[in-house]
Amino acid sequence: AAIGEDIDNESLGGATTQTEISGVCDYKVANDHECLLKIKDLMSRIGHQEKVGYDRIEAAAPEQLPEKAFGLVPADRSKPYDTKALLITIVDAGSLSEYKPDFGKTLITTYARIDGWSVGIIANNRTVVKNAKGEMQFGGVIYSDSADKAARFIMLCNQKKIPLVFLHDVTGFMVGSKSEHGGIIKDGAKMVNAVANSVVPKFTIVIGNSYGAGNYAMCGKAYDPRLIYAWPSAKIAVMGGSQAAKVLLQIQSATLKAKGELVTPEVEAALLKKITDSYTAQTTPYYAAARMWVDGVIDPLETRKVISMGIEAANHAAIEKAFNVGIIQT
Repeated sequence: AAIGEDIDNESLGGATTQTEISGVCDYKVANDHECLLKIKDLMSRIGHQEKVGYDRIEAAAPEQLPEKAFGLVPADRSKPYDTKALLITIVDAGSLSEYKPDFGKTLITTYARIDGWSVGIIANNRTVVKNAKGEMQFGGVIYSDSADKAARFIMLCNQKKIPLVFLHDVTGFMVGSKSEHGGIIKDGAKMVNAVANSVVPKFTIVIGNSYGAGNYAMCGKAYDPRLIYAWPSAKIAVMGGSQAAKVLLQIQSATLKAKGELVTPEVEAALLKKITDSYTAQTTPYYAAARMWVDGVIDPLETRKVISMGIEAANHAAIEKAFNVGIIQT
């Protein structure tokens, strides 16, 4: 219209024009399916670039069927379960080689293979354990000894060029005077520092709880994992639902009382239910995925595939800087 020329859109700039007359486009295809086939064909011909060299051998199926995982993780997120039994539904059969198995038992640190790839796994142990002093330790909680062990394991994997896999079911770091006197801040900082400065690829799977500083220490979204996925059983929040609801209830009750309003047990119960329902809805993995806190929610049966594909992709991206934990003194 600008120059008074009368021509239809296809003749002006359609597929035939751009491939046969102007030469702007390289290929003309009939439909989306043929287009994808052409892209696949072209990509298959690309020459190989130098790879990073993450170790891979012939894959082996897990010792236990992956479907067994469905019966291991309880619906009640506060109940313990056998994390090592869960691991053997994910890793290649016979590939587990645990690092410091009798120290810092609330975290499992182990070398393993997933679809043939060598990996270092850091997993929250959800069983109740005893340390060498006979002291009980709650599953899913990070104590000083387990934080120290994890930090050392992460550093070893960086030195050995082994990708890291974090399996979350963590309620946070241990609190209280005993933990503070034992240096939980120092040891927790050491673990977080190792995660933050890690240069090998990191992959995170949120299996169950992922609360507070535990989310950070276990390589949550803020610590740049290459991929972070959640199982449908995941719960991601600042703290557990019941604890958070009680804290928020105290705040709201105090606000109402400051205004001179009477807070009866009935009003308090209604407030608690409202807060709990709202908070619970916001801890689901779907809520997190919608806000890109995780990359997606996956079927647990897809866990091996997701990690394997991630490492395969990472194997084409060179490590650009040397591993250096900085000048922090712990």
